[in-house]
Amino acid sequence: MTDNSAAIVQKVWNYANVMRDDGLSYGDYVEQITFLIFLKMTQERMEQQGKDLKIPKEYQWKALAKQDGDDLEKQYRHTLEALGKYPGLLGVIFKKAQNKIADPAKLKHLVNMIDKEDWSSMSTDVKGDIYEGLLEKNASDVKGGAGQYFTPRPLIRAMVEVMRPKTGMVISDPACGTGGFLLAAYDYIEKHQKLDTGAARHLKEKALRGVDIVDGVVRLCAMNLYLHGIGGDESPVESKDSLRGKPSEEVDMVLTNPPFGKKSSVTIVGENGEKQQDKMTYERDDFWATTSNKQLNFVQHVASMLKIGGTAAVVVPDNVLFEGGAGETVRRQLLSRCDVHTLMRLPTGIFYAQGVKANVIFFDRKPASEKPWTKDVWIYDFRTNIHLTLKENKLKDADLEDFKKCYNAADRSKRRESERFKRFSYDELIARDKINLDVFWLKDDSLEDADNLPDPAILAADIVEQLEAALEEFKTIEEVLEEK
Repeated sequence: MTDNSAAIVQKVWNYANVMRDDGLSYGDYVEQITFLIFLKMTQERMEQQGKDLKIPKEYQWKALAKQDGDDLEKQYRHTLEALGKYPGLLGVIFKKAQNKIADPAKLKHLVNMIDKEDWSSMSTDVKGDIYEGLLEKNASDVKGGAGQYFTPRPLIRAMVEVMRPKTGMVISDPACGTGGFLLAAYDYIEKHQKLDTGAARHLKEKALRGVDIVDGVVRLCAMNLYLHGIGGDESPVESKDSLRGKPSEEVDMVLTNPPFGKKSSVTIVGENGEKQQDKMTYERDDFWATTSNKQLNFVQHVASMLKIGGTAAVVVPDNVLFEGGAGETVRRQLLSRCDVHTLMRLPTGIFYAQGVKANVIFFDRKPASEKPWTKDVWIYDFRTNIHLTLKENKLKDADLEDFKKCYNAADRSKRRESERFKRFSYDELIARDKINLDVFWLKDDSLEDADNLPDPAILAADIVEQLEAALEEFKTIEEVLEEK
């Protein structure tokens, strides 16, 4: 982040504390900032570049900025309501938008603060840094729970670097959050590929796809991409439930970190024909197993999204690696129908959801075959004896240099084992109980030293996760017995 963008973030964020005293959450504050900056930028672009997003004159920035007191509050409220009914990017940004700033004087202060900056003249890097800074500060507000939509940027950059997205690809994130993966893929292609006019236009307008189930998060993602110069009148992201139905198109690459938590709000019906009673049922005959575990469902969904030869990197919690029943079925099918070539075990302390044990699975979709496609899974242990926190010892790009080197994206056939990087054959893994992919071999120093035990909150989260997995097993057994 540049000094200039950091200063603006700090100025904008300092005022968040004032608004917090009035009961406005950090998440609501960032949302209101989004509305106002978008209106100011569209006014600037219209005046400086002749670009018009077809906002009616009565709802443009100038009409808002000249108001004061109750008239300002009324103008702002009507503007939000009106623009949310428009198609394209306008509709995505302002969908179900509401004014949550009760005090007109504080709203006027915020309007004046944004009005002083010339947002369009800033480089996309500066604008992007400012907004990313706001999103990260919002994510760190643990009470607000926004962290589940924010994946650590060093992890995203490392995943994208080894995946090596290319010009002409269509890249998707079915749980896009605030857009970190899509932005990193865009930046990587822009820096590493030679782009002619056609390729540059495809990258800005056609290459990226994002979906999220939460309207407010889609709003933040759309704004994040817009400030980085991505997209046009149409939004590259949309608000819907990715799991509701089969993908409308197959894509070249999927990069995603589906939200943590196990339960789906609905039941999935897989190709095995099994059904569970619930208020809503999704018919997905492209899924391998029926389960209410949304993480397993996202793994199946990602596999179904890929073109033959397409590739994916998916962040998943530990239960996806060891859970029985549907979990075993999904792992068996994934290893057979795709080439699952790499798995990275992540440390705790890097996500805003405390105690989360997560991994990244890298796999390529393959054509139908009688023989399993996975030959070897290379596992990188970035967890054992790695101690990171969200403040004092944050995850840095340098922490993932060894992983990127071991991954050897240039030629995976030349990989070599190391202390943290080991190869496991398909036959070894398929023979493990329940095809358990939660494989580790390094000695955990914390187990040797009672004074070095994990934080109690992490231990508690582990216990809860294990109990939930056990309950899922019992429920599956109960449902099978009831059917008999």
